[in-house]
Formats: sequence, C-alpha cells, structure tokens
Amino acid sequence: MAGKNNTTKSEKQTGVALEPYQVILRPLVTEKGTHLSEHYNSYTFAVSQQATKTDIKRAVEALWDVRVVKTRTQNRQGKPRRHRAAMGRTKDWKKAIVQLHDEDRIAFF
Repeated sequence: MAGKNNTTKSEKQTGVALEPYQVILRPLVTEKGTHLSEHYNSYTFAVSQQATKTDIKRAVEALWDVRVVKTRTQNRQGKPRRHRAAMGRTKDWKKAIVQLHDEDRIAFF
C-alpha cells in the first residue's frame, strides 16, 4: 500500500520546509501599501525567495489568523549603488501582495 506524500511543491524544489515566520520576513509599510490596505484590504510583505504562493498564503493565515483570498508575488531586482569609487548592488528580493477576505484585517500598529 502506497503512503501519501505530505510534502509541498516548494519543499520538493528546495528540499527545505519553511516555517511561517521564515516565509514572511517583514511587512512593507509604505504609502502605496497603506493605500492598498485601506481601499482593497491587501497587505504587502517582503518574503523569502524560496517561498511559493501557497507557502505565503499558509504563513499569513497561520501568523495572523485571517483568510487569504488571493496572493500575488513579484521578484524585485536589486538596485545599483555606489560606495566610494566602487559600484555594487543591493540584494534581489521577493515581494508578496496578499488580499484578505472582506471581514478580516491585519493591524500592524
């Protein structure tokens, strides 16, 4: 009798299962993010680059006890920066925009 495999897609790709606090790195509190949260009940987060949309959905639901309707992600490129005479780059990072059910809210402050 074959057993059921309980691994997620991202765990198969990376070989590591991420905990909710490892998926969500920090909330992004900006003017645009505040506008999204007030008008569309959507919240923005910086997330782990290995996290998938389903990982992000599960992490938000577990950490804040809310219902997630939709998750959108963006892979953001690092910006070029200068330090004295040398040119460098900031890190690449992943951004997630999570839309919640109409009855749910997240209070950061």
